[in-house]
This record gives sequence, structure tokens and C-alpha cells, in this order.
Amino acid sequence: MSQPTSAMHRSILCVDVENFSDRRRTDLDQTRVRGGLYQALRGALSESHVRWDSCYREDRGDGALVLIPPEFPKRDLVTIFPRALAAALDRHNRTHAPLARIKLRVALHAGEVRHDAHGVIGRPIILAFRLLDAEVVKSALRRAPGALVLVASDWFFDEVVRHEPTATPEEYRQVQITAKETTRRLPASAPAASRRGPRLRRQGGRTRPADQTARRARAATGGRRGRGDHRSGRRGEDGAGRALGTPVE
Repeated sequence: MSQPTSAMHRSILCVDVENFSDRRRTDLDQTRVRGGLYQALRGALSESHVRWDSCYREDRGDGALVLIPPEFPKRDLVTIFPRALAAALDRHNRTHAPLARIKLRVALHAGEVRHDAHGVIGRPIILAFRLLDAEVVKSALRRAPGALVLVASDWFFDEVVRHEPTATPEEYRQVQITAKETTRRLPASAPAASRRGPRLRRQGGRTRPADQTARRARAATGGRRGRGDHRSGRRGEDGAGRALGTPVE
């Protein structure tokens, strides 16, 4: 049996297309969705100064996992990347029929991961997918007038987002979510005046209204631990996390 590699620090980006398996979508619709998704991801990362070919990637059918090496600055993932991705999705959606359009949940985290004979493993990956699959984030995307909601972990918020004024960390507020029998605090969203996704935030047990033109969400999770497979995103460590919804231009 092969042993996993030594732990390596990576930024973790995972995405999931809303209602990809909708029975109304034909195989051709799904092909167009996947093509648009990968074109948008690759272009947005390139605009964020991240080389696509330098990243580890896993296709997930209705989404993708991308591990970004540490030489690429994390700040660009919360400043340049969200707007570039939103713009790319908007271009795709304007030129495709409704069933080939894309609405996307995006999760950002970072931590130590390992490779084995079958792919990658690590609790940070599990946490990223748990945030991505949180019902409150799915609900935020359903309500959003735009095509994108971004979720960031507690670590990513504290170490990256809050230090970047252009990431507008002050717009976050707090809500409650429950995932795998664990209550997590996530930001709630206020109505947006433009095609932007919700923003969520936690701050000292209080909530603050989000900006009326763009909203973000941030979630703090508990510290319970469990077992799990990052592929399902439903079992695993319940580490601290904050969800953040990003602007959709």
C-alpha cells in the first residue's frame, strides 16, 4: 500500500454548479455548462495571476477542486478572482439558453494536504467541501440575483480577507447553519441592488446589515471533529469556518 506524501500547504478552491443534475438539462446542456465552468475558472485564475497548469485539479462532474501552490498570493483570490469569475459567468450566461447557464457556489480555504495514489487527502479539503455544501450557502445562491456566492473558511477570513480593504470584510454579518448535526454560524444576506451575491459575516455575536449594492457572508463553525471523505463533503472535521458571499458583477 502506497503512503501519502508529506504535507504541503495549498490554497483550496472548490466549486459546485447549482442544479447541475436537473432532469431538464440534456447531455448537451451539461456539456456546455462544464465547458463554460472550466473556461471561467481558468480565465479568472489567470487574471488573478495564478497559472492553471501549476495547480492540482480534480473534476467532480458538477464542479471542481483546485489546489493552488503557495507562491500565488492568496489576496488575489479574494480581490481579483471573485469579480473576474463573476464577469466570466455573466458572459457565459448571456450567450446561452437557460438550461446551459451557470450559478455557482465557490469555497476558499487553505491548509496542509497530502497526495496519495488516488488523489489528495486532508482535513482542510474536508472543511472546504463542508462549507461549500452548507444549506445556508445554497439558499443564499438561490436568492441571489447574480451567478455566484463565495464561501471562505474562518482561517482564510482572519488571515487574508480582513487585511484587504478591497475584500470589504466589514460587510459581513452572522447567521446560523447546521451541518451534520453541528450548528455553525454563518452570515446572512441583505437584498442587493445589483447582480451581486450575498455576503455573510460573524462579529462578536452581533449582526450588521450588509451593503445594499453587494453582500458577503462569513461563517464561524464549531471545533468538533469527525471522520469523513472530502468527496462527499458531508462527513469530516467541523473546523472553524466563515462563509462569505462575493460580489457578482
